[in-house]
Amino acid sequence: MPVRRPRKHAVHLEVTAFINVIVVLVPFLLSTAVFSHLATIDLSLPAQNSGVEQLKVNDLKLEIVIRPDALEVGDRIGGLIQRIASTPQGYDLPALSVLMMQIKGKFPDSKTASVLAQPDTSYDTLVQVMDAVREAKPPGAKAKTPNVELFPDISIGDAPTSVAKK
Repeated sequence: MPVRRPRKHAVHLEVTAFINVIVVLVPFLLSTAVFSHLATIDLSLPAQNSGVEQLKVNDLKLEIVIRPDALEVGDRIGGLIQRIASTPQGYDLPALSVLMMQIKGKFPDSKTASVLAQPDTSYDTLVQVMDAVREAKPPGAKAKTPNVELFPDISIGDAPTSVAKK
């Protein structure tokens, strides 16, 4: 007697649910990808051999130190240039911009500056100070006037500890 084997029917792959998921997922991913932009700031680390032997007499080594109560603008060679006290609203960034433009007027070829912050300095404060050092609006300029480049090559680092007053 012959053996009967049941016939196997071809199995159809059901991909309708998968296609529905893809149809919904692709537009969602494309719409959210449009809104994710990264803003980057190019920074450079201080040179390893930036010691006293490399400093020139007429060369500006600009340093902006962020303290809890003030911004200290100085030259590594000449010392403190100006101390900009904080206002009740926060740091006086417009005064910093004006001072940066005055310094740029005296040293037009200089493009480097160091921003030194204490460990508890907020990221927002650091970026605002860097923006004020990097570029500023000319005095009396209209809203659509482009910003003037001041010190675009910014290095960041740790602020030296301040001496406690007795």
